[in-house]
Amino acid sequence: MTSEFNSISGGKISKYDGMIKEVAKEYNWDWRLISAIIYHESRFNESAGSWTGAYGLMQIMPATAEAFGVDNIENPKQNVKGGILLLNSLNNQFLKNIPDSTQRVKFVLAAYNIGLGHVNDAQRLAEKYGKNPLIWENNVEIYLQHKAEEKYFKDEVVRWGYCRGEEATKFVRNVTNNYRQYVNIIDL
Repeated sequence: MTSEFNSISGGKISKYDGMIKEVAKEYNWDWRLISAIIYHESRFNESAGSWTGAYGLMQIMPATAEAFGVDNIENPKQNVKGGILLLNSLNNQFLKNIPDSTQRVKFVLAAYNIGLGHVNDAQRLAEKYGKNPLIWENNVEIYLQHKAEEKYFKDEVVRWGYCRGEEATKFVRNVTNNYRQYVNIIDL
């Protein structure tokens, strides 16, 4: 296993498996995907915080928590619920235009990491430069990475400006790789 993959002991991913399974099932998400997100967001540290103000297992921003009715982002279960509600909201944004769930989850993950506006910008750039705006690999991901370059973040189709898209594309790649490994090792 790569260094990006946490070790699994006794068929468990973390001490939060039971709670993650419960909340993920309530909202129809694969708990192993939620665990992969949590691993990359906080390494299962419920007190993790970031310089941007994100907090907890799923690194929820206070404004996001408030928007989704999460009273206490320090509570692990509420934090996970808030993260999943954000995933649901993002999934609904892409559902109409990206029917393939395997593709759609990559867009959702990118938007979870960097924001929906930046992913939509990358889709518009992909379309402008002859790539498929509904396919992640070698299409939209390329233009999300390019949003750190002035030529692209100042392009007329871009509405959200500069972003460090490389971080979001690594996040998508790491989470999806980790998830595939979880699926191969851990039962649903």
